[in-house]
Amino acid sequence: MTLFVFYAITAGVLVGLSRQLNGRLALSTSPLIASFFNHIIGFVFLTAIGLVFGNLIGPGAADAPWWVYLGGPLGVIFVTAGSWLIPRIGAVNSALLVIGGQMVSGVIFDLARGAPTTFWASALGVALILGGVAMTQRSK
Repeated sequence: MTLFVFYAITAGVLVGLSRQLNGRLALSTSPLIASFFNHIIGFVFLTAIGLVFGNLIGPGAADAPWWVYLGGPLGVIFVTAGSWLIPRIGAVNSALLVIGGQMVSGVIFDLARGAPTTFWASALGVALILGGVAMTQRSK
């Protein structure tokens, strides 16, 4: 379990770093161009890894329903939005609002699929995150 926590924290740090870099690139170009280069370079990197390690297209990929591939376009929207938001509202507010949105959708998805969840604890977590954003905006 400790290893998974470490992986999750590392992923969070990398997401924050990636968003900062994309936000800086967006200032020099535009959010759309920053997202374009993010995805082109990511595609090249992932393709190289796939060629080295193989199994880039796993078994069953052709059998998956079409809508499961919508994660790609949604990722483009996410990266572009982050590239646009960070220079305007800052890294902390962007991260808090993204995490708040992820928690809201996570609670909704868990409830929709009947997963065991502690709704009130999740709702409190979302409220605390959004309250933190509101407090940082108020102090300005």
